[in-house]
Amino acid sequence: MAELKVICRDAGFTRVQTYIASGNVVFESKASPARVKSNLERRLRDYVGKPVGVVVRTASEMQAILRANPFPKAAPKHAYAIFLDEPPPRDALKHATGAKDEELQLGVREIYVHYGSGMGRSKLKIPAAKSGTARNMNTVAKLADMVSKL
Repeated sequence: MAELKVICRDAGFTRVQTYIASGNVVFESKASPARVKSNLERRLRDYVGKPVGVVVRTASEMQAILRANPFPKAAPKHAYAIFLDEPPPRDALKHATGAKDEELQLGVREIYVHYGSGMGRSKLKIPAAKSGTARNMNTVAKLADMVSKL
């Protein structure tokens, strides 16, 4: 994660902090989210030699995602937000397969999933989430807290 911090600082971002070793980074930038995304994707591609997808959310969006969690009574380690670049198609959940005890709900640019038996045991496939990245509500809460302190 030290390399990711350097990449972000070299991009001109300030107050850069990472959280756990899964590519979570918070920072301040005056650039638009679209510019941040393209800048990071270019720099990461140059660093690793292949395309790396980046999903960007503002501080207020992270807070809203946490508040919008449709599964507040679920264990946070079993409730996820799958972050997407665009709003999910309205029929995205109709195309999901392999559901057993999972609950799903669409968000603004997220798909929320409660994995009743845990993500690791799930056979759920959501085609609309293929290009997204999932974070459990513990991580979402931590990132929302970190950005609130920037």
